[in-house]
Amino acid sequence: MHDVFINYRTGDDESAAALIDQHLSLRFGSERIFRASKSIEPGEDFAERLVTAIRQCRVLLVVIGPRWLTARGADGRNALDDESDWTRWEILEAFDRGIRVVPVLVGRTTERLARADLPPALAELADCQYRRLDLRNSEADLAQIAAKLSELVPGLVDRTGQEAPKPAATGNTYNSVGNVTGWVVQADVYHNNQSGGIGNVAGNIGTYIDRADGPLHTGSGNQYNNSTHSSGDGVNHVANNKGGIRQRFGDGSEDRR
Repeated sequence: MHDVFINYRTGDDESAAALIDQHLSLRFGSERIFRASKSIEPGEDFAERLVTAIRQCRVLLVVIGPRWLTARGADGRNALDDESDWTRWEILEAFDRGIRVVPVLVGRTTERLARADLPPALAELADCQYRRLDLRNSEADLAQIAAKLSELVPGLVDRTGQEAPKPAATGNTYNSVGNVTGWVVQADVYHNNQSGGIGNVAGNIGTYIDRADGPLHTGSGNQYNNSTHSSGDGVNHVANNKGGIRQRFGDGSEDRR
């Protein structure tokens, strides 16, 4: 049974449809992904295989490139206006049967569909949330599509065990620690609203240790346990301290950034 049906138009980035098929087939198995030029064997009844596949699938991916809206049929009319057009028929059949339809916009310049640009029968397609396949970022985009299909289709198992890449972190990062027993170190930026802390401090304060108990050495140079002796440039030393901080710094001549 084919769980995912790839709908595309010849002459409008069918290579993208083949790329999607290749990636999804690798992840889920070729038998779970239907693409007409791959899945229909020579000599088979083309129309019968299409009808069977579309009615069995769980998700229809509509691959939309820059020429999808303006493609012309053999009679010179807009292909989407032709009721016998297979690309149009597959989409309408999916809607009629309650199959989830996901547009896949190929490239950076392909714009999201607008109802006004579609034949009235296909207007619903403009309301479907889409995915984008940027060929410059195809590996990540394909992985995201595959991950979403795993969520949408029960029983569709990723055989490769790959995970969708996580988006890069942007903006500021904030760390917080609460109810910790032991030593806690926060470097560079420290925010604290708790009583007994240093209170709403932000900036390059280096290393801050609150209520340290036991010997601690965060700089360079010598340290002798069970004593207060330490040496070296930029040494922070705490020994057997409860509730307070003692810091010892060198001449500060070195630029540390």
